[in-house]
Amino acid sequence: MHRVASTGNAANSSRPRKERRITYVFSDSNGSKHCSGINCVKVSASSVLDSSVQGGDYLFTGSRDGTLKRWEVGSDSATCCATFESHVDWVNDVVQTGNDMIVSCSSDTTLKAWKAFSSGECVRTFRQHSDYVTSLAAAKDSNILASGGLGCEVFLWDLEAALIPVSRAANDGTVEGGYEGIHSSGGSGGIVLTDRATSTNSSSFGTINTSQGYSPVPAKGHKESVYALAINDAGTVLVSGGTEKVIRVWDPRSGTKQMKLKGHTDNVRTLLLDSSGRLCISGSSDSTIRLWDLGQQRCVHSYAVHTDSVWALASPPSFSHVYSGGRDLSVYLTDLSSRESTLLCTEQQHVLQLALQDDEWLWVATPDSSLHRWPARSSLKTLQKGSSFVAGSLPYARARASLDGSAPVPLHAEPAFVIPGTPGILQHAVLNDRRHLLTKDAVGIVKLWEITRGAVVTDFGKVSFEEKEKELFEMVSVPAWFTIDTRLGSISVHLDTPQCFGAEIYAVDLQVTGASEETKLNLGQQTLRGLLAHWIACRKQKASPQEADGDLLAGAGSGTAEHGLGRGAVDDGASHSPGVFPAFEFENELPPSIITEGSQGGPWRKKATELDGTEDEKELPWWCIDAVLNGKLPPREHAKCSFFLQPYEGTSLQVLTQGKLSAPRILRIQKVMNYVLDKLAVDKLDKSVDDGGSVLTSTSVHMLSQNSSGNGHTSSKSGSRVWQHQSKLQIEILCNHQVLPPVMSLATVRAYVWKKPEDLCLQYRTIPE
Repeated sequence: MHRVASTGNAANSSRPRKERRITYVFSDSNGSKHCSGINCVKVSASSVLDSSVQGGDYLFTGSRDGTLKRWEVGSDSATCCATFESHVDWVNDVVQTGNDMIVSCSSDTTLKAWKAFSSGECVRTFRQHSDYVTSLAAAKDSNILASGGLGCEVFLWDLEAALIPVSRAANDGTVEGGYEGIHSSGGSGGIVLTDRATSTNSSSFGTINTSQGYSPVPAKGHKESVYALAINDAGTVLVSGGTEKVIRVWDPRSGTKQMKLKGHTDNVRTLLLDSSGRLCISGSSDSTIRLWDLGQQRCVHSYAVHTDSVWALASPPSFSHVYSGGRDLSVYLTDLSSRESTLLCTEQQHVLQLALQDDEWLWVATPDSSLHRWPARSSLKTLQKGSSFVAGSLPYARARASLDGSAPVPLHAEPAFVIPGTPGILQHAVLNDRRHLLTKDAVGIVKLWEITRGAVVTDFGKVSFEEKEKELFEMVSVPAWFTIDTRLGSISVHLDTPQCFGAEIYAVDLQVTGASEETKLNLGQQTLRGLLAHWIACRKQKASPQEADGDLLAGAGSGTAEHGLGRGAVDDGASHSPGVFPAFEFENELPPSIITEGSQGGPWRKKATELDGTEDEKELPWWCIDAVLNGKLPPREHAKCSFFLQPYEGTSLQVLTQGKLSAPRILRIQKVMNYVLDKLAVDKLDKSVDDGGSVLTSTSVHMLSQNSSGNGHTSSKSGSRVWQHQSKLQIEILCNHQVLPPVMSLATVRAYVWKKPEDLCLQYRTIPE
């Protein structure tokens, strides 16, 4: 199971609370394909489809990219009808409940209920689990849902009670609890307003407390992680399995334990129950499949057909045969009575989940972003003809047969149909300019991305990632203003304050039209403005007429800036325009997704173009709003670089300054050269005055500040230009006896030439004519 750092808030920690992070996720997929492995697949039977839904069979898939998708499938076609996006981590399982509802679970520790045949509407989010939620089970003929995960927890939910629409929280689907004084009115099933402070309601199981929301029933007894759940149609029998190597049987109506079945010697990874709840099939990491009779409380048969862990099972309602898959990449079909087994197919990656479509087709989910459909009915006919082997009872016998070269040949070499996906990103490297990213996907394609606008710059095809990284190396030093991961198969860029405001760039380097040589842009601030451009536009449209006449992106000193959110923010000193510079424009056709944590709830995820302008500090981090609306940035450390400037050894040039100089880290050596020329020009003028010579006019020289309180800006004014023109004097700047290119920044010199913790030391000398 893929683990990531916890996003929870340590309420009891003595350390100061870390400010909320904002993340944006982008890829070059058009949104109709998964871009990471598919963890789960479910077929929506036509018998349970809502009467208003037209078309054939539907599939629901959940992926490691954090999304679910609904597909309409035909005999040789599949169309993505909707994408369900709200989870912020892997989707691990999905079940259909009733006619028009699906429930998903995720490694973000939540369950989410969705309108199955909507455009992706999330109805409710449940945050009961303390760790990854790995498995779900839903009864066909009742409202009972079970969920289990790595937190040693199994919860039993009454969906009818849990999904009562009660407040604005129920509409946006992102807030847990909080029923705002509304509860079910007993037998009528209606909704009644009550006294919020005191009212509670008991459902078939679980309770609704109007001040805290619905509470499910915990099935207490698991001491370790839960990987598998199954429930019968009536919701009267629940089985669970995990790392304890046993199968526990529960009464889901009360949450009480009924029995414990022992037999497997390793983790129980997958479970099936027949409609009556009498027979159970289990698959384990001990590579065996077992058939259990719950009435007799014993194992009836053991089937050793796999050579490695069994992770997925599927069976028709008759329970006459079972399809199995797992870590050995193989999918087998086994007759439970005769023990005859045949190899249906071999996948390229581990089999994670199986789903039967009318016992005619078998859908196979793997860590690949594509979904495969294999023939099932024709395979059953082959099994009945005797083209198979007899499954043994002991796993080592199957492994020995495989080693002896007697492994069966798969019935099907290629899937009958494939729903293609976008290959997930497996490898990445941030380039030194901190604006570009090199990636390699699952099929070996190497691409160069521009992080500040979420777009592909160059597609290099199948080339060596390491060689391309060396080729693109550039000797430049820029502070790390973001972090990146690709665990969702796409690019996730994480922005934290104040680190994300630590990098600047000259506007002329981005070819900004009309920008002066002195204009600097903060990479983090400008990226946030581009990311939230749609939100800003919606906010302006909703503003009052007085606000609409002004500029919401006014600079420091404007009315908007004066009403900033404060908290020690400082003005960035730049002028702000409502437009977004081209280097920070995200595409509307492929908008990035935004992930952040609400101040009154857990993390949420939306497309940037789905923000409607009503989001405030409760949904977005205050520092993010302050930066994009008010132009205010938090105080930044290490924004300047201190250095000494001295004549080169052996030269006759005078010493221009006795102390340390301080300038922005991005200041170029060319500006230092201009500073030296300006100082030499002033000294020359002073000497000319002393000798009675003429005085050069219009020479207002702006020099580098000699302490950290200076503004850090330098200027190549007319004084240096006149001096260079009249004297034809040329100088060069050195560090460690190495001549520095004029375009190199102070930060780059310190990182690649100076290479010492002490203050930087630069030297200057004239260039002989």
